Parts: sequence; C-alpha cells; structure tokens
Amino acid sequence: MLLPFIVLIGAMFLMTRSAKKKQQQAAEMRNQMQPGTGVRTIGGMYATVKEIQDETVLLEVAPGVHAVYAKNSIGAVLDDAEYNRIVHGDTEEDAPADSDTVVPDDASSLTDEADKADEAPKADLTKKSDAAEAGVEKDGKADGETGAK
Repeated sequence: MLLPFIVLIGAMFLMTRSAKKKQQQAAEMRNQMQPGTGVRTIGGMYATVKEIQDETVLLEVAPGVHAVYAKNSIGAVLDDAEYNRIVHGDTEEDAPADSDTVVPDDASSLTDEADKADEAPKADLTKKSDAAEAGVEKDGKADGETGAK
C-alpha cells in the first residue's frame, strides 16, 4: 500500500527536476544575448536584439520598427547563419560569387509595365476626420446612424 505512494512521489520529483533544468538552460541562453543577435520569440517572430535591460529586451522586428519584449518571451537565440537562412532565405550556396549578373526579384523591371505603374493614381489613405476637414460634405448623420428617426 505504501509502494504506489512512493512511486508517485518519485515521479513528481523527476518531473520537477527536469523542468528546473530546462528553466536554467533557457535563462543561460537569454543571458547569451547581445545587441545584434538574431532571436525567435515564443510567438514565432524573428527579430534582432537592439538593447538589453534587466527584465526587457528592445527588438527590431523590421527595419526601423522597434518593440519592447520581456526577456522571458525570447524562445531561442539564433546564430547569424541560421538567422539569415530563416529570415532572408540565405544559404551557403547564395554566397556572393565572382559574377556581375544581377537577377531581378520579379519581371516588372523587364517590361514597360513598371513605368505605367508609376503613373497610376494613388489611393486616398486619409482618415475620415481628415476628409471632413478638407471640405468633404457630410449629410449631418453621425457614423452608424440610419435614416429612421
């Protein structure tokens, strides 16, 4: 009768020990971060470390776009080759060769369509309040109102 209880206690001890070991490894990995290091967050976003504080990390998620994350949200610290392979699609075969051939990303530069696209009218991206200030007439109804009174 005492044997199942002892087995249960032993299993719980082994599970907590492995969990502590994983937490220590994660903390050690986060301490290896330095500015310029590529990381993956626990949400799956890839970014570059810009600044490291006590509990937070400033990440550059896109060129010129910075976000503050908790250190605990860093899932993996990546080496430069792996980060470039994942984010930029670089491989060792993509290393700069001695050829001067430039291959465009798409065929638009090979046709006259690119010139026509530059002449196309631009979309109006102003806010509704900006349009009202610009002199657009309103019918006196607030947003969401219907014609019934």
